[in-house]
Amino acid sequence: MIGGIGVTELIIILVIVIIIFGARRLPELGSGIGKAIKNFKKATSGQDEIDVTPKVKKDEKNDDSTTNNPTS
Repeated sequence: MIGGIGVTELIIILVIVIIIFGARRLPELGSGIGKAIKNFKKATSGQDEIDVTPKVKKDEKNDDSTTNNPTS
């Protein structure tokens, strides 16, 4: 027994899940749930604060020599 649920209850739940989703979709559901758990663990063990400061892009250097100013 796992937390008050016996083996027969788990088998009944598994049969209901197979009937609802079908045998072909079970691997997709399992991988989706696994990815969700992995992302949740990654998010909870990450930083507590989110950095919201904007990132500054390096602009191209503006050279005065490229402008067309006549030097007569």
